[in-house]
Amino acid sequence: MAALTALIHGQDGKAGQLHVTSPAFTEGQPIPSKYTCEGQDVSPPLRWDNAPSAAKAFALICEDPDAPAGTWVHWVLYNLPASAASLQEGMSKSAALADGSRQGLNDFRKTGYNGPCPPAGAAHRYYFNVYALDASVSLPSRAKKADLAKAMEGHIVAEGTLMGTYRRQ
Repeated sequence: MAALTALIHGQDGKAGQLHVTSPAFTEGQPIPSKYTCEGQDVSPPLRWDNAPSAAKAFALICEDPDAPAGTWVHWVLYNLPASAASLQEGMSKSAALADGSRQGLNDFRKTGYNGPCPPAGAAHRYYFNVYALDASVSLPSRAKKADLAKAMEGHIVAEGTLMGTYRRQ
């Protein structure tokens, strides 16, 4: 994710720091099975704060860099309104949401969130990356992570990450 971050920061090359948390798990700790393919596979609740006044929209990319075939994208969400500071548990999987947000295609080739589902073995890391943008992105629903990354180039004014782990039983 560092390469993506370096590529898409705002005009001065620096972005502020968002503080991303979840009432479901803490930084570096296991994600409860409820939010995985072994449970209900619903999105976890997320919160962020410390957004700068320049933020006009938010985006989120959730990914697993430990997947056997390379980084696996679990969720692409963008054009969240500037007033947003959280996501509820069990977000809709609709491509277009009532608040104007859009969801892209994950690597399961579905819209919305699909949770951890690693092969048995070592725990994988799941990064919930939240970006504050100085403008909404001009993308249709069902865009892919690469499309969102390109659209965010030069528009990130703050970012933050929450990392949880999951080991399949």
